Amino acid sequence: MSDPNKPYDPDDENSPLTPEDQVYADQERKRRAAEADMEVQIIDAVRGKNPVQPVRLTKDNSFCFSCHKGVSCWNECCHNTDITLTPYDLLRLAKHFEARPKAIASMFAAPSIHDASGMPIMKLKMVDKDGERKPCVFLDETEGCTVYNDRPAACRYYPLGLASVKMKGHEQPEDFYFLVKEPHCKGHEESKEQTVGAFRAEQGVDEYDEKNRDWIHILMKLASWKFLGGPWGKEPDERTKKMFFMATTDIDQFRLFVFNSSFLDKYAIEPEMREELAMNDEALLKLGLDWLRHVLFAEETISLRPDVLQHAIAQARGGTGGT
Repeated sequence: MSDPNKPYDPDDENSPLTPEDQVYADQERKRRAAEADMEVQIIDAVRGKNPVQPVRLTKDNSFCFSCHKGVSCWNECCHNTDITLTPYDLLRLAKHFEARPKAIASMFAAPSIHDASGMPIMKLKMVDKDGERKPCVFLDETEGCTVYNDRPAACRYYPLGLASVKMKGHEQPEDFYFLVKEPHCKGHEESKEQTVGAFRAEQGVDEYDEKNRDWIHILMKLASWKFLGGPWGKEPDERTKKMFFMATTDIDQFRLFVFNSSFLDKYAIEPEMREELAMNDEALLKLGLDWLRHVLFAEETISLRPDVLQHAIAQARGGTGGT
């Protein structure tokens, strides 16, 4: 027999349901069914619809590849590319140019829509030259990438792609890798053999994956929700999309929102953390992504202040304040 005082758990078939839980339970089961139908969710760490080798690779698998000035296709992959700029990409590029992320987005990127989730994102600009070959805005045709040490995650991954599989019964997806082989790329004909793990380490991918993980989580989860019309069957409204775009592309505006609105009156942010948020863009980005996960999916990634939570519970119970 189930315990009536035990909170509802969607993974427990015997978990008790209150009337308030029923809508959530039905929507959560539908969302998980939709996720199950999306056997493989490709993350936008590859450019556009490139030819993919249909073989799953782990960090221990090896492949041959090398890119250098001597290869005949030098800089070819830096033309006509479709690169999504992640929030951490913008922070790194901002440091490179000693500018603010909003300025970087304005100069070197353009707003777009993430097809799978419907959320607003930024795409790297290509230079509109005569003819069909449009180079990356950061490309020097002779020397190559002019922002190489702070290049975007998609560029670091190439020619690998990152995918994720949500296994049945698992809450978190499992990552794997695959090779992208485009006809123009001669780097695959080079003799340098390396493991996926060694390549990732050489390209500095791990830090980018860590910083971008929550952003990817949001896009993937919204993609699975899209089948149902959005979280809890409701499409995220324009205001929510604008807040998402602000928190992930304009960290300065999000900082003003945190410190000049009622945000800090609602959420339990320790004083020392507030000082960090005032100065540290990466810490503020993490807060923004945690907040978005809480707002969009009711995930426990950020806590309400006790008095605010108590008031909310009282309102939910008819304003009686009873327990």
